Amino acid sequence: MPVFKAPVDDTLFILNDVLGYERYMNLPGFSDASPDIVEAVLREGARLSEEVLLPLNQVGDREGCVRHDDASVTTPTGFKDAYRQYCEGGWLGLAAPAEFGGQGLPYTLHTAVSEYLISANMALMMYPGLTQGAIAAIVEHGTEEQKARYLPKMIEGTWTGTMNLTEPHCGTDLGLLRTKALPNGDGSYKISGQKIFISAGDHDMSDNIIHLVLARIEGAPEGVKGISLFIVPKFMVGDDGEPGAKNAVSCGSLEEKMGIHGSATCVMNYDEATGYLIGAENAGLKAMFVMMNEARLGVGLQGHAMGEVAYQNAVAYARDRLQGRALSGPKHPDKKADPIIVHPDVRRTLMTIRAFNEAGRAFMLWTALKSDVKHKSEVEADVQQADDLLSLVTPVVKGVLTDKGFDHAVMAQQMFGGHGYIEEWGMSQYVRDARIAMIYEGANGIQALDLVGRKLGQNGGRAVMAFFKEVGDFCEENRDNPELTLYTKGLKKGLNDLQAATMWLMQNAMAKPDNAGAASTDYMHLFGLVTLGYMWALMAKAAVEKRAAGAEGQEEFLANKLLVGKFYMERVMPETGLRKARIETGSDTMMELAEAAF
Repeated sequence: MPVFKAPVDDTLFILNDVLGYERYMNLPGFSDASPDIVEAVLREGARLSEEVLLPLNQVGDREGCVRHDDASVTTPTGFKDAYRQYCEGGWLGLAAPAEFGGQGLPYTLHTAVSEYLISANMALMMYPGLTQGAIAAIVEHGTEEQKARYLPKMIEGTWTGTMNLTEPHCGTDLGLLRTKALPNGDGSYKISGQKIFISAGDHDMSDNIIHLVLARIEGAPEGVKGISLFIVPKFMVGDDGEPGAKNAVSCGSLEEKMGIHGSATCVMNYDEATGYLIGAENAGLKAMFVMMNEARLGVGLQGHAMGEVAYQNAVAYARDRLQGRALSGPKHPDKKADPIIVHPDVRRTLMTIRAFNEAGRAFMLWTALKSDVKHKSEVEADVQQADDLLSLVTPVVKGVLTDKGFDHAVMAQQMFGGHGYIEEWGMSQYVRDARIAMIYEGANGIQALDLVGRKLGQNGGRAVMAFFKEVGDFCEENRDNPELTLYTKGLKKGLNDLQAATMWLMQNAMAKPDNAGAASTDYMHLFGLVTLGYMWALMAKAAVEKRAAGAEGQEEFLANKLLVGKFYMERVMPETGLRKARIETGSDTMMELAEAAF
């Protein structure tokens, strides 16, 4: 069976030493999560991940979900009990508002724990993940009556939630949707239409499912300006707050998928189902994007988490698998062969994955802190800065971490040779599970277009200029520290490439929009390389300072941290020049070939 050990010590280093978690104790919720509480929560989350969720990961993959003749869906063996333990531990409501039964703790802590849970069992964690997004949308856009009616049971996990956007003919272009909403005259609506690819659309783990559904009210404008959002419960909720009669919503079929088999991905049919408007009429996308943006960060975390668990299994195999001898001579002369971890190309593979994983973890937690500041701070300037940076990097989190998560799952699978292609070893599942993260919640090509087409120019480029200044200031402030020279020089070179590519886009994309489209994916990954390089520079500085102050028994941990960071700067960061060169070729060549010639 595959192995997994939650990287608690690395998380604590990032929170405490790199990001200065204690500096945020003035924000609501942080004072209830002191460093000792944070560590206790992380270690308990690690236990749940390793002991409860991980053993069910292959079970879920083998069994999948089952739709029955009455349109009900059952989840794989053990999922229901594991979900019960998850809910009883209060994990679903960790960062949810206390006024509705949540614990009100930082989103940063929720993010840290979620990494472990997803690594252990991505498919099972889809169910609470969608619920948390639905909770966020109702918190921000629901009426007080809607919040009181739905949130407490969703936060405790008794009820779950979904998001219903996609239709058979309509994915990214939501303006084409056909699902209709007809007023009933009593404040409710009849919702009719079909939605596809609905994660957790039906299952047996909760007493009710609260669907958030995009639909067009009769007579509303065409396109995205006429879309509204509705709450459509699986079971109608009575005045006593309990589920009652079945609503006219059902699972028409389950999708047969490449991966995440334990997650019920449903075709949902709405046959004049009763729904309730959430937010304003024709403002459904605004409300749904609360859920979408949270989901995009969550999907970025999925990509990172899959890379981490795949890496851990590749390392375990590379230490154990005996094949050949080291190029420099036998390392284990008492054995018939050396373990493959002695070979430079194996080391290259493993070091590459690890360098991205450790920086990706820091990037996720850095981003989560921005979210906490945005939602909790009372200082207007801090809120604006956090909101700007969060908006800017969300497509980078989603696009880069999921692209790399899949790449790294494949690279880890390669370490197993032929055994990586055999299901019992588990590596095939990680590859298959990781692949969806590049597609859903906005395919990665869309994320790249969002970054280049919307986020760079937002508010006159305020966010990107602030990011450039933050990274540039770090390089300037630390350039005379000889222990950081490698990091500041590498980061500055990458930043220069990113700034030059940004300037090229400003000069060449307005008059010729295809240049922006042609550059977008390379630009997103260039941005990601620099951002992850910045995370490495921050981690290196923290490691150097901690070692100088007394390593507190972490000498080996800090030395390894600096070594992996050095690898990133030497072997990965130079890719910024490649990305910049591609961007500056423009769109002419790729657009010149006639459609018929493809």
